[in-house]
Amino acid sequence: MRYLGVDYGSKRIGLALSDEAGTMGFPHSIIPNTPRLIDELCALIAKENVNAVVIGESRTLAGGENPIARDARAQGELLALRAGVPVFFESEVFTSAEARRVPQLRDARVDASAAALILTSYLSRIGTSAH
Repeated sequence: MRYLGVDYGSKRIGLALSDEAGTMGFPHSIIPNTPRLIDELCALIAKENVNAVVIGESRTLAGGENPIARDARAQGELLALRAGVPVFFESEVFTSAEARRVPQLRDARVDASAAALILTSYLSRIGTSAH
């Protein structure tokens, strides 16, 4: 089962793909957040035979929803309808900060690496029960 991980941001979207077994996420790319976002994600889902999408759930440190979380959830719901695949949400607390700690990463790759961390976190949490 192949998964697409999404680190949703107001300007950039980090993307990660899982391995074919659905056990780990790997940075894939970064795309701009434009009105064509859903079309681009649907094309990637079809091209890469993605079976499910995991979107990072942005929260305040107090656990409340923020404007990015509302946008990400709305985009996730639209993506599920348009692409016909289930969309799950996974906490993304500190994933961008964690991705920045890797010395080899340049700023442009942080979003894709954060998406890989979000995806790997989700896949680790669900374990093999969902495969």
